[in-house]
Amino acid sequence: MMFLAMTMREINLVATLVVGACLPAAGAELRLGIIGTDTSHATAFTQLLNDPASADRVAGARVVAAYKGGSPDIAQSATRVEGYARDLQTKWGVEIVPDIPSLCGKVDAILLLSVDGRVHLEQAKLAFAAHKPMFIDKPLAATLEDAREIDRLAAAAGVAWFTSSSLRFSDVVAALKSPDAQAVFTWGPGPLEEHHHLDLSWYAIHPIEMLYALLGTGCEEVTRLYTADGDVITGKWSGGRTGTVRTLRPYGGYGGVVFRPNQVFVQSPPLKSVGYRELVAEIVKFFSTGKPPVPHEETLEIFAFMDAALRSMQDGGKPVKLPAIR
Repeated sequence: MMFLAMTMREINLVATLVVGACLPAAGAELRLGIIGTDTSHATAFTQLLNDPASADRVAGARVVAAYKGGSPDIAQSATRVEGYARDLQTKWGVEIVPDIPSLCGKVDAILLLSVDGRVHLEQAKLAFAAHKPMFIDKPLAATLEDAREIDRLAAAAGVAWFTSSSLRFSDVVAALKSPDAQAVFTWGPGPLEEHHHLDLSWYAIHPIEMLYALLGTGCEEVTRLYTADGDVITGKWSGGRTGTVRTLRPYGGYGGVVFRPNQVFVQSPPLKSVGYRELVAEIVKFFSTGKPPVPHEETLEIFAFMDAALRSMQDGGKPVKLPAIR
């Protein structure tokens, strides 16, 4: 229970020290391990890190090992886990290992990429026990409670971690970023997955994270209107600010609008970059410094936002206050 009395500054300092103790000497490449080969992110991230001929290569780290994982009750996982594992092994020389403890023994840091958010808590526990800094891909978890527990366990172990959508570092967010935004409207795909309690965490996390990247924390109340074709989710922020997300089903593009005093900015595809390079570069930087580019408080508020949105939908679209993030 001692970690409960620590300040956030002390927790961050401990995490930074743990990262420093785990990493190789200056100038050496970081050895990364993948948990979950059931997503295209496994091969896409690895190509960016391991392909010396790529103009988009991110230097400083290399994927050396992977644990397959996989969820048999999710088709997007079960039908892809073996194929992506084979590609990692044959194209990029990645060693496939039988379990997560074996993986942790071979690497400096972890990319937890399992497509199923339900398994992230149990998988993260093993990496935390090995004191490995970790990037956790979307969705961080399938419930607010699991997201809180991941944060708690990492703090207790003094392990640095972060999670983020690649859209946070996209051109659309960079073009719209403004310190005096009064209201923000974002849109993006919102397909659902029946096993994820927080239904918006499965894919709508992308436009929701864009919203937070542009507006910051401070949401107090959420309203969600649901239809088969998508959702309209509106939050009331402190200081009179507002944020709205429009999800598109079965799929759609991304974009955003920012309202500033006497100005309106709109950005939508085509974009210069909709890939993963910017995110992977942030991950490598994080593994080198121990400083997450997305504060944990913001990540947990995003999950509280989605929790309130779910309860609003279940209550016929009535406004719902955000629950405590911890």
